[in-house]
Amino acid sequence: MHPAHAARPMDRLLRGFLRFFFHHLYTTAAPLYDLVAWSTSIGQWRRWTEVALESLPPGRTLEIGHGPGHLLLQLVVGGKVAYGADASRQMTRLASRRLRRRELGGRVIRARAQELPFAGDSFSAILSTFPSEYILASETLHEIRRLLSPEGRFVIVPSATITGGSWLDRAAAWLYRATGQSGDADATWLDGLSSHGFNARIENVNLDRATVVRIVAEPEADLAETRGSP
Repeated sequence: MHPAHAARPMDRLLRGFLRFFFHHLYTTAAPLYDLVAWSTSIGQWRRWTEVALESLPPGRTLEIGHGPGHLLLQLVVGGKVAYGADASRQMTRLASRRLRRRELGGRVIRARAQELPFAGDSFSAILSTFPSEYILASETLHEIRRLLSPEGRFVIVPSATITGGSWLDRAAAWLYRATGQSGDADATWLDGLSSHGFNARIENVNLDRATVVRIVAEPEADLAETRGSP
């Protein structure tokens, strides 16, 4: 048997295991999320997510898939009128608790990205960091397009590649490659965004020990100007 053919069942097995693992990490094992994210990224995870903040315009902000709520808290403490939406009951609870400890409650809702309970044109900025495949679903992109103001911006951080030279960095880089979580964003991202009325670009942000991919998408001007017309 050709080696490439032999690898395919293993690839499918690995993807199935990862889907199972990440599902439980985001739900029943949510209290372990921070530890796993920190250890697998060799302490870089929080800095990777902060790359999204550097491209946000001023105004009302929504984070989709906020997880434990660290980035959302950072937004609010930094003066943003910011809200979070997440489908996970456990993550919603963790993020709400984190905000309440700072007396900043009432900003987190449990909701699917495909059905967000906000009025149209509600946000100047929408962001999502390291989301799963739901972020490119047609229903999700339709909702984001609906919620975003004509001058707004949608920012995604989909992946990172570890570039550090230590043996720990090299081991983590191998793990990310093996699990398909590192590498460049491809045309699939741009095609999906374009088909839902966005102009999008891919940016590579070089940090000390990693390169983080950032996608910045803005409503197409002609569609923004005619939105709502018959």
